[in-house]
Amino acid sequence: MRTEEDRPAHEDGAVPVAHAATPFTGGPTPPPPPAPHEVVELSADTLTPWQSAVGVVAPYDFALDRELWRWAPDDVSLLITRLPFVRIPVTVDQAAALSKGKGVTKAVRALMAPEPLAIGYACASGSFVHGAEGESELRRTMRAAGAPAAVTTSGALIDALRALEADRIAVVTPYVDSVTDRLLDYLAEHDVGVTSSVGLGLLSHIWRVTYAEVARAVHEVDRPDAQAVFISCTNVLTYDIIAPLEQELGKPVIAANQVTMWDLLRAADRRAVAHGQRLIDATAPSAV
Repeated sequence: MRTEEDRPAHEDGAVPVAHAATPFTGGPTPPPPPAPHEVVELSADTLTPWQSAVGVVAPYDFALDRELWRWAPDDVSLLITRLPFVRIPVTVDQAAALSKGKGVTKAVRALMAPEPLAIGYACASGSFVHGAEGESELRRTMRAAGAPAAVTTSGALIDALRALEADRIAVVTPYVDSVTDRLLDYLAEHDVGVTSSVGLGLLSHIWRVTYAEVARAVHEVDRPDAQAVFISCTNVLTYDIIAPLEQELGKPVIAANQVTMWDLLRAADRRAVAHGQRLIDATAPSAV
């Protein structure tokens, strides 16, 4: 004779699984958790997000890949390669070595397999060391190596100043005076006046310069007649302090990595990502 406790809960004899941890609330009983071996299958028509790419040719000692990525939108990958190592401190000689056509050509060709939409040469000193003609020659070399569109940091600087309608600026660099002087000469070739400049005199490890050091230099160099301030060198961190400095000074503050990514993404028909940076905001599609 079976008692009530012996009787199966279902006609087929299956014994229900108890879920003691699930309190009864009056609604339907929730389903049990999936067994560990269950696999969730993706639908065959799940769309893969489109990824385009831009290439970046950086100096051998470039340490700020993460900063460049911060300006990149989610649908753009950065393909970054380095120029050949040279055992030279950060001087005019180093800048000249970084701009040699053979090294630039090899770096650009190394980036071409994933089909980037544009390639940027991310080195300020290497692109201004030989003046305006040297910068133009760099872009010609990059296009000859296969770049569908070519951008350099120093060329992007001039494009940014034109976009901001600024032709008198203050300049901050991490360089020794001989390198800073080459930048001032390059700006003069493009009819950009320099109200004042300051160099930190560094020969190496520029990526270790802190936000506080950069901010102090910017405040030191700013003048009332400067329409903007430029922070040179792609190895100087600037992303987080650009907007606050602009608010403090009441004028645009532009930086080497910012102008490089801004111009590179424009060449790829994309827009750089930043909040409150005047260059990015002033050239957004809704603002032009």
